[in-house]
Amino acid sequence: MTATPSQPDSPMVPRAPRLPHHSHPRRTPGRPRRTPDHPRRARARTRRTPGAVRDVLTLVGLPLLAVLALPAAFAQGGTRRWFGGRAESQRAEAQAAKDDAAAAFYELDTAQRDLRISIETIAAVDASPAARRAVTDFEALGRRIDEVSHQYIDAVDAHDLDRDDLEASAAARARTELTAAKTELGRVKQELDRFAEGLGPLLGKAETQLARLAPAVERARQTLLAASNALDAARESGLVADDLAARLAALGPELTRLNQGAGQHGVPQTLERAERVTREAGAVRAEAERLPERAAEIDRRLVSLRTRAQALTTRTAQVEPVLSELRRRFTAACWQDLQHVPDQAAESVRQAEGKLAEARAARDAQRWPDATALLSTVRALLNATDEAVSAAGDRLRQLNAVQKDPEQEIERTRFAIRDAQRLAMAGRNTPDPAHARPLDDAVARLERAITTLEGRHPDYWHFLTETEAVRQTVAGVVGRIREERGAGH
Repeated sequence: MTATPSQPDSPMVPRAPRLPHHSHPRRTPGRPRRTPDHPRRARARTRRTPGAVRDVLTLVGLPLLAVLALPAAFAQGGTRRWFGGRAESQRAEAQAAKDDAAAAFYELDTAQRDLRISIETIAAVDASPAARRAVTDFEALGRRIDEVSHQYIDAVDAHDLDRDDLEASAAARARTELTAAKTELGRVKQELDRFAEGLGPLLGKAETQLARLAPAVERARQTLLAASNALDAARESGLVADDLAARLAALGPELTRLNQGAGQHGVPQTLERAERVTREAGAVRAEAERLPERAAEIDRRLVSLRTRAQALTTRTAQVEPVLSELRRRFTAACWQDLQHVPDQAAESVRQAEGKLAEARAARDAQRWPDATALLSTVRALLNATDEAVSAAGDRLRQLNAVQKDPEQEIERTRFAIRDAQRLAMAGRNTPDPAHARPLDDAVARLERAITTLEGRHPDYWHFLTETEAVRQTVAGVVGRIREERGAGH
């Protein structure tokens, strides 16, 4: 109970007689003012005035509780003792320890709250073993924080430092417990700081993914919109593009999941979905934008390949006169492999024209992949036909050249052999047998080919094929020499 000082007008305290205004003693500096209710004056007046007797009797008649309260009121000024001594010093130290512990508790609580945000960020983005281990370790730290927090709260609740009758021993005990609580709070704060430092790589990775999330989702939406607009533009130009429309419609559910957010589907999954939607929608957009150009390109190829087929038909008709000349001037070995060229060329042209008709039908139905594949087949047929038709004319020109001057072909081949021999001997006293042997064989083969030119009807085509084979062999040796020297052998 807190003692309350009595007021002068309280009915519980007798009022001392007041002196006239002029009778108040002059206050001397350095001396306490003596008022009419000073104890000494009150005792003197008790002996001189009848009113003092009444005051004493009135005090005697007061309740016991009020009488006991009066000394406390004078001694403590109403709330605390005027002279605390050692107890007040211990109270101040305990209060300082309480303030320090409160500051440590606040710092730990703030750090835990900040770190919880980081842990939630990592858990939402990263499902790796390291991330799961970080979450588990944070939970263990949380239990440790709860323990020291309860220790601090219990220490605060156990001691009322504002009590008037706080003893010095109780204040000292409060200071000890609060200091211990503050020390434990600081120790756990250090553990929390070290744990937070170790989260740097995981947190950086998570923040990077979160920073990518919103732009990735927005990019996917914009790409889908652009693909839809490109498809509409293609349709307005008269193109159907049903396959592109089906591919775009298949991305609708993916857009719904993107709109539902990463909170429902997870950050990594949402990022992957956004990138896939962007990629597939971008492909649809590119094809839709290219459709008019693709249609025009197919139209150009149809016209070009039809013109080429017609030209090959004309050239095929010219093969027979070339074969007649070959038969007349050269041996059968020089033209026998060309006997079936006219028939094969005519058949290839007919097949090409049939495929061209199918490609035209696919283009009209806007089956672009089919039309493209058919045109590639037509081109392959016409290329083979062109080579076969050209082979007859090329054969006649080659045979004419070697018949007129075989030395030109011989010198061309011998030059290739000599050049390879010089390369094989470069930097060596003797050639490597692996190089010298095939070169010697090439020389012998060339000499044998030259002997085939003797006689009344030489096999010029055999001669040409042999010299070509010799040059290919020599080129192979040169290639191996350069490869070995390039590798440092």
